[in-house]
Amino acid sequence: MADVAAMAGVSSQTVSRVANNRTNVEEETRQRVLSAMRVLGYRPNTAARALVTGQFRTLGLISFGLGAFGNARTVDAITRAAQRAGYTVNMIAVESQTERAVHEAFDQLTMQAVDGIVLIEAQILDTPALRLPPGVPVVMADGDVSHRHPMVDTDQALGARLITRHLLDLGHETVWHVAGPEDSYAARRRAESWHATLKDAGAAVPQLLFGDWSAASGYHAGRVLARRPGVTAVFAANDQMALGVMRAMIQAGRRVPEDVSIAGFDDLDEAAYLSPPLTTVRQDFDVVAERIVSLMVDQIEGGTAPSATAFVAPELIVRESTAAPPSA
Repeated sequence: MADVAAMAGVSSQTVSRVANNRTNVEEETRQRVLSAMRVLGYRPNTAARALVTGQFRTLGLISFGLGAFGNARTVDAITRAAQRAGYTVNMIAVESQTERAVHEAFDQLTMQAVDGIVLIEAQILDTPALRLPPGVPVVMADGDVSHRHPMVDTDQALGARLITRHLLDLGHETVWHVAGPEDSYAARRRAESWHATLKDAGAAVPQLLFGDWSAASGYHAGRVLARRPGVTAVFAANDQMALGVMRAMIQAGRRVPEDVSIAGFDDLDEAAYLSPPLTTVRQDFDVVAERIVSLMVDQIEGGTAPSATAFVAPELIVRESTAAPPSA
């Protein structure tokens, strides 16, 4: 550190600020220090720094796998947001939907000397009240709002309301829904909001169909719906299932959107390039991740008390897969 300071013409304290990604350094000075670090091959000694600061600059992340689009995007966005904040991420994927499995992952991460833990509680566990050991800051994503830990998530209810209201406003008498798995928090919130929106509008509430987030499950649900001529609008709980519904409808001779409107949720990169392009709800995973990491850093570095649940508003993206019903 002394060598870097001498080459950059700054104090060792300034080098320390740059190494710890502090903001109270002029950008020109920061670049001069970083240049000297590269020339000299300087790397901060994280163990020594942890002894001084009590921080390891590492976050733990517990997720229930990366198979679902939302989980994968959330993990990716949190990893990038943590990196921008000067933190690395250690992740454990939990396969079993039990409190015990979450506790085991929690213990593994704390033994790896993490400063805080983010739990993506995307699936409903075997216990109604998850209790995590004290002493480590925790922020939750896509979880149960009744927990005592702060949580950040997309406003799933708002997204479902926007898409359901859009279809009703086009003139459809009601909207059928292909929900996600019954053990998913996001799927439950979207389905509850769909139901409430129809009730508030005085529209009939059709039978709820369930999928597992996959295009195949959407296809199977779509085959059921295609046999019902009264179905003119379908809201699938994610874009993959919407794609499956669309294929089933087209195979059954139902045109999209002339005979039936189909909408999804998530706004996959491919959604704009389907035929027809898919109406959907866009989640801003980057904003969700930034808020999660910000809450975590506030607790780690500033000792700030956890905030309440925060929801990030989604955006309705209207494309060509939705239109007025045939009789309109």
